[in-house]
Amino acid sequence: MSKIATLEIDGNKYEFPIIEGTEKELGIDIKTLRGVTGGVTTIDPGYKNTGSCVSGITFLDGEKGVLRYRGYSIEELAEKADFLEVAYLLIFGELPTAAELEKFDRDIKEESHVDEDMKKILDGFPKSAHPMGVLSSLTSALIAFNPGSVDVDSEEEMYNAIVKILAKFPVLAAWTMRKRKSLPLDYGDNSLGYVQNLHKMMFARPNKAYESNNLVYDALDKLLILHADHEQNCSTSTVRIVGSSHAGLFASLSAGMSALWGPLHGGANQAVIEMLEAIKEDGGDTAKYIAKAKDKNDPFRLMGFGHRVYKNFDPRAKIIKTSAEEILEDLGIEDPVLDIAKGLAKVALEDEYFIQRKLYPNVDFYSGIIYRALGIPTEMFTVMFALGRLPGWIAQWREMRLRKEPIGRPRQIYIGENIRPFVKVENR
Repeated sequence: MSKIATLEIDGNKYEFPIIEGTEKELGIDIKTLRGVTGGVTTIDPGYKNTGSCVSGITFLDGEKGVLRYRGYSIEELAEKADFLEVAYLLIFGELPTAAELEKFDRDIKEESHVDEDMKKILDGFPKSAHPMGVLSSLTSALIAFNPGSVDVDSEEEMYNAIVKILAKFPVLAAWTMRKRKSLPLDYGDNSLGYVQNLHKMMFARPNKAYESNNLVYDALDKLLILHADHEQNCSTSTVRIVGSSHAGLFASLSAGMSALWGPLHGGANQAVIEMLEAIKEDGGDTAKYIAKAKDKNDPFRLMGFGHRVYKNFDPRAKIIKTSAEEILEDLGIEDPVLDIAKGLAKVALEDEYFIQRKLYPNVDFYSGIIYRALGIPTEMFTVMFALGRLPGWIAQWREMRLRKEPIGRPRQIYIGENIRPFVKVENR
């Protein structure tokens, strides 16, 4: 028997079906609400209690600390898969066979060249421009070099568009960093894997032999996998709602990047390092800042602790914490900022105040530590997040279009002035 929710307004009762997901999640289907009630709507600022869609891509249980892509646990994927396998899984629904993965990798490499005219667009930005603003603009500019709209019902056209953006995006990301650091632009090396090539494009210098490091590659691979998708977050919802107008894939991705840029979303790992820098400048007294964090009357907040969705330990943080420790030990880095970070994490994991409130270090906290240890500039942290989230955005955009979802158009409750007469300027 189907489950029903009953809503009573002014003595009138209305029934709405309850949808049950494969993980036993329940949602009240209110798409007929305004029609049957004569205009009643719901208010849910921040959409904390509103499901914007049904989706088969990512399952997240914040209470239990569970994250799965297409049914596979994030722990198993981070341990056993590489980033391209996970990208394929998210976008196409299944892990690739050896032949499919080889073709996917080969096709991406074939599309990794970027039109030389893109350099002219990059040259127009000052070095002081934030890399996320530059990357968002360059991604949008790709439309000019690929003006044809993608037929979402054509598997071939969709595949080609997906391969193009996965190929060119790392190049553009590396270019934003190299421009800021006054380094010549690098096209990478197609003999390398996806993550290795990304690292080389970012760090290779013309007068110095490039040094490979498998531990570094493994840490980057894990970080990209951990960030690959996270259900209907701010940037993903942006990609879907922009795409619902039938805007193209590249335009929708560019919009998602702008959403990710905010310090409450993808900019959180940058905010973590900036907080640690501020603590260092103030003498590096972690006990002082732990006390400030506990003080209700103090506006200071520890960045990188707790999570909007997870009411338990962020499963991604558990995975990357080990990589962070390995990277710091392997590279032998001595950095007072990272020492402060380790001190704060230790307290948060042992102090009852943080344990009771479940304010554990999250993935942004540890990813910031790793990026800093790898020599990635703070302002590039959100770009790294975007690199990881790219396949998730693509998967969500593709799913939304294939499901032929209607254009996004939220409602509101108007609280402005009632109708009033216009007064001529001389009489105001």
